[in-house]
Amino acid sequence: MQAQMLAPAAVLVAWTLVMLVWMAATRLPALSKMGGLGNAKPGGRGQNLEGVLDDRINWKAHNYAHLMEQPTIFYAAVLILAIMGPGPLDPLFAWIYVALRIVHSVWQATVNVVKVRFLLFALSTLALIVLAVRALIVTLFANPGIVS
Repeated sequence: MQAQMLAPAAVLVAWTLVMLVWMAATRLPALSKMGGLGNAKPGGRGQNLEGVLDDRINWKAHNYAHLMEQPTIFYAAVLILAIMGPGPLDPLFAWIYVALRIVHSVWQATVNVVKVRFLLFALSTLALIVLAVRALIVTLFANPGIVS
């Protein structure tokens, strides 16, 4: 059951790397049209490209940044559940979270209508709340006298 709990996290890690490659594959050619990285301001950051690169190019970077934010809570909850012993529905909620985050990524990187993107985010957050509550339950109400 531990592998079943960790598999969704591994998929989200891999998906995050896909988004990194997608971001680079769109940003680097756009930057080269502007003179390349050699013309970049020393100490410049990705945020400095807002208003410089086309919004559609920056959408991939926005999503990559999002994958560095809320999913950190997901990874912690999944690890806690994997260590403590997940319940029968925990892997399902982990897969729901991951599937919604992937759909959210594709949507944000391509269409980016905020109303739909927010709905995807809200639904994934509900799945994350379930996982976080389950992680609380299995740790706060663990019986230290029982060795599993």
